[in-house]
Amino acid sequence: VQLAESGGGSVQAGGSLRLSCAASGYTFSPYCMGWFRQPPGKEREGVASIDSDGTTSYADSVKGRFTVSLDTDKNTMYLQMNSLKPEDTAMYYCATARGVQCGDSPLRQPGAFGTWGQGTQVTVSS
Repeated sequence: VQLAESGGGSVQAGGSLRLSCAASGYTFSPYCMGWFRQPPGKEREGVASIDSDGTTSYADSVKGRFTVSLDTDKNTMYLQMNSLKPEDTAMYYCATARGVQCGDSPLRQPGAFGTWGQGTQVTVSS
């Protein structure tokens, strides 16, 4: 499977962006897909996840502002980001783990995701 992110860009605080992650190759369920980000000079952190059953999870820092979704017809995962803050500035990556559902705390287990995209930059100015 291959992943390709798109939709990043620059936006002012309070604005919105929608990221897309298109999957190609082996796309059969079950699977877990996730969004991770790495701010400049900081560690990678989990943002949101969704599995093939539609179960979602979010980091506390984005709850109520970000929404993860799947379009199974298009094999694409989305991250709708609203009320963006400067601290959301980061390189955003999508990742997938095939053959399993997300289970408990997927955002704390980036090593469980075997395939990663190349990333898309999100910059939020104050």
